[in-house]
Amino acid sequence: MDDSPSIASAESCPRVAVLLCTFNGDDFLDAQLQSIERQVGPAWELFVSDDGSRDNTLDCVSAFRRRAGEGRVQITSGPGRGYVANFLSLLHSPTNADYLAFADQDDVWDADKLQRAVSVLSRLPQERPALYCSRTRLIDEQGRPAGLSARFTRPPGFANALVQNIAGGNTMVFNRAARELLVAFGDVDVVSHDWWVYLVISACGGEVIYDSQPSVGYRQHRSNQIGSSLRLADRWGRFRLGLLGRKREWNDRNVAALNRQANLLTDDSRRILSEFCRARKALLPGRLSGMRRAGVYAQSVPGNIGLFVATILNIL
Repeated sequence: MDDSPSIASAESCPRVAVLLCTFNGDDFLDAQLQSIERQVGPAWELFVSDDGSRDNTLDCVSAFRRRAGEGRVQITSGPGRGYVANFLSLLHSPTNADYLAFADQDDVWDADKLQRAVSVLSRLPQERPALYCSRTRLIDEQGRPAGLSARFTRPPGFANALVQNIAGGNTMVFNRAARELLVAFGDVDVVSHDWWVYLVISACGGEVIYDSQPSVGYRQHRSNQIGSSLRLADRWGRFRLGLLGRKREWNDRNVAALNRQANLLTDDSRRILSEFCRARKALLPGRLSGMRRAGVYAQSVPGNIGLFVATILNIL
């Protein structure tokens, strides 16, 4: 028996607010908007925050708004502080939607992307913060298949989120309780909006669901803010940044943001965070034992080897 959400009427249909950030994105934006328009299942409304585009991005969005319906698409100006602040600003969009979904300007969604996510989230208690994310299908500039993102097999959790983000923002759908929790943390200075969402939901006792089946065509091109890390060159580049202290600085910012509302974290998450912070300040023996007590982990054997090396070099 099919237990997916009914689409018989707008009244019985769950509503999803799609949160799309744009900036000089007219090369690929129309394909993304068309894929949103093709969504089956839940009713959607679109909130677009543009961060000062100087190309034809706003013309593209305006044309889509006329086609989809004036009341269905809202266009606002972003804060002008980069994509992370822009996405987080959209959490304040004037909507009472049941679910919210981040959208990048250059991807292509599978037609059932929202339906699959809502089908999973709707089975959970709505008062509990919940996040759905999935694997992605990599595509090139022409939209041709270029592989799959990494498949994660270990359970999501805060001890993983502290050292690794498994949740791509372009796949994220979350419920109203998750949105309220994120808003409660206020205006934060964090590395990426999607890593922050994974951190907060897992730290505060929410549910994180990772779907190993792709739901998005994740476009790889020269202007990607954050691209895939499948290529050896990409992995080396990120490891090199870690050696230069970038990873440690990122963790400093994430920890500071979490501590703003530490009372919202579960007791176990506060313990893990405390152990992690103490370990980062300790000498080598204390770092190794402290990270073990914190229980932090990556999703793969190479990832855990990298975590061990980063702990030894004190760059975590």
